[in-house]
Amino acid sequence: MFSHLFRNAGSRKQARQELPAGTFAHGNTHLIHLRRVVKTFQTAAGTFTALNGVDVQIDRGEFVAIVGKSGSGKSTLVNMITGIDRPTSGEVLVGDTAVHTLSEGQMAVWRGKHMGVIFQFFQLLPTLTLVENVMLPMDFCHIGSMKERQERAMALLEQVEMTAHAHKLPSACSGGQQQRVAIARALANDPSVILAVEPTGNLDSRTAGAIFDLFEELVARGKTVAMVTHDRDLARRVSRAIVIADGEIDVSPLE
Repeated sequence: MFSHLFRNAGSRKQARQELPAGTFAHGNTHLIHLRRVVKTFQTAAGTFTALNGVDVQIDRGEFVAIVGKSGSGKSTLVNMITGIDRPTSGEVLVGDTAVHTLSEGQMAVWRGKHMGVIFQFFQLLPTLTLVENVMLPMDFCHIGSMKERQERAMALLEQVEMTAHAHKLPSACSGGQQQRVAIARALANDPSVILAVEPTGNLDSRTAGAIFDLFEELVARGKTVAMVTHDRDLARRVSRAIVIADGEIDVSPLE
């Protein structure tokens, strides 16, 4: 019903060589592919290596957990995938995009269209209603008319069972309800990847389970979900866990 909202304006066609089926523009066959990624930071104590030659692959339609202790490199890894930060060396490929090569302006537009990010503390704008919060990504990317944005926002709120609260402010809703709205907002521009950063860390166990069930429904519909979590019980429920320790991928089984 809303597929026309996600076509690029003018639908410009880009000439490119025919590639084998399942291969993206840069030769990557995985939807997300980090190749030999190194990230260092300069601190008062010297050079700190947050990621050390990391290789990560995530395929379309996977539900993956990114697991590790505080300071292990999880946040830096997420920042590489979303383009919030850039690698010191290595490549970050998401679909047909070499994310590490984008300018700041290109990065913001690309992220708005292709990444849906969900945070632990929801980060809904407190002065906007729930439906207005869901419309924001569409406003930013100039997708559809005002009426079409509102219709899509209401349809997404229906998916997360929040239409009855659409015109309330976030402060009038529980934490679990706000997280449902944050998921709807992340879906607003029909992104290929949903990245959830500790999405259940601020919720009670029953509400956390309901949010996890929503992610499973999204994967069943073909979305790719990567969930950053400290919760190893939740991590065992996904299709695959990527464990990171001291800036490197830990290949030992999840305990």
